[in-house]
Amino acid sequence: MSGAVRLSPLTARQVPDLLVLIRALAEFEHLPPPDPAAARRLRAALRTKALHGLIARRDGRALGYALYFFTFSSFLARPTLYLEDLFVLPEARRSGLGGRMFRACAGIARKRACGRMEWAVLDWNRPAHRFYAKEGGRKLKQWELYRMTLRKGAF
Repeated sequence: MSGAVRLSPLTARQVPDLLVLIRALAEFEHLPPPDPAAARRLRAALRTKALHGLIARRDGRALGYALYFFTFSSFLARPTLYLEDLFVLPEARRSGLGGRMFRACAGIARKRACGRMEWAVLDWNRPAHRFYAKEGGRKLKQWELYRMTLRKGAF
């Protein structure tokens, strides 16, 4: 790889590259990859601005991405940027790219007058814990993450 890494806003047209990266993240996290209909849903979410993102490229090749969306804090009466994914391919790690993307997301949060930025980290991913601590993040001790997966016919 020879050229400089460029960060740019993620567009619906870049979903094929995004899916390659999401599949690499799924493999890293030992999770199932997106289903075949994910491309359609990702395109729709990007087009309607339900989802936002950044993609990092060098010489036309996608090396990493960040996906985020906005929630709202009633206590702060401000939006919150929720960082859903931050992923860099293994061969591009330790180059500063992850930090660049994280700081770009923080800059977007500041421009949008967000009161905070939040994300989740798998408990076993110690390198990510160290990375986020170095970037100024702190683990919330009093909150526990819950999830309910909605399936057809569940409600």
